Amino acid sequence: MAKQNWVISLLVAVCLIGTGCTEQTAKEKEAKAAEIQQKIVKEKKLQEEKKLAETKKREEERKLEEARPVYVNIIDPNTKDKVKTFNTKDLGYITNPENYKVEIAKLTRELARGTESRPGYDKRMVLDKLDGNGQVIKGIPQTILDEEELAEKIMLASEKGGDVEIPLYINASGYKNEDAAHLDEVVIASYTTYFNSGVVGRTKNIELSAEAINNVILGTNDYFSFNTTVGPSDAGHGYQKAAEINYGKLVEGYGGGICQTSSTLYNAIDQLAVTYVEKHHHSLKVGYVPKGRDATVSYGGKDFRFQNTSGVPLILKAIVRNGSLTVEVRTSTAYQDQVKKGI
Repeated sequence: MAKQNWVISLLVAVCLIGTGCTEQTAKEKEAKAAEIQQKIVKEKKLQEEKKLAETKKREEERKLEEARPVYVNIIDPNTKDKVKTFNTKDLGYITNPENYKVEIAKLTRELARGTESRPGYDKRMVLDKLDGNGQVIKGIPQTILDEEELAEKIMLASEKGGDVEIPLYINASGYKNEDAAHLDEVVIASYTTYFNSGVVGRTKNIELSAEAINNVILGTNDYFSFNTTVGPSDAGHGYQKAAEINYGKLVEGYGGGICQTSSTLYNAIDQLAVTYVEKHHHSLKVGYVPKGRDATVSYGGKDFRFQNTSGVPLILKAIVRNGSLTVEVRTSTAYQDQVKKGI
């Protein structure tokens, strides 16, 4: 009996010892799990703080980058001087890209065509001319600033900045030097108008303007401008007062009569396949050409301009006789059969 009780006591003790070990192991596991969870939470918090710091840093860098000026320099291709410098961000390159394009278009237009205070790079052609001895008096080539190309170059440089050279294209007169002496060989178009030679001022003005266009060479695809060719019709250039049409009224003004020269030229050149760039009618009917066949001009204002698309080089002849003005268009015998006539 005593032995049996001892065995039972031993079994109870063993059970009690086993139960205690089991409880201790569970508590250790719980503590370990809690510790791991705390580490995870802490690590997650550190990652979030790091991410937030990086985001903040990037935002600060972005703001600094936006605040940093980016300069574009517009360079004159001839002198290599800076003609314009601007901060792209001031013009809205980042904040308002559509408006930025508008501003760049405005800038290129002003550089090409000029402003009230500064001339532009575009230059009309001053055509070559023969003097009394048949020698060529050189004019000035046409200069064109390609506005679209300049705008594209500026857009490419707008992000990082830099120098942009102005794209200028220079076009010389479209004829060969050896042709000059032969361009007056054949008359291919002419027109004559009449005036009262007793009116001194008007006669003088017609003579001066006719002399200005006489012997002017029109190369293939050259542009002719009456105002550029004749120049100012004022007292300083020898012009006198005579009747002229101004806003529907007949008034006295310097250069009255030069429109007869421009209109006579128009009726002669119109017989060829030229392309008109600018042409205007008087506000009143004139008596020296049929209705609708006039071409009024005013230096600094309305002009008569056309391009020689007849296919061959030409020369103008303006002949003033007693009471008549004849404008002839001539070319060389070699080109006679190649001339494109007007419709």
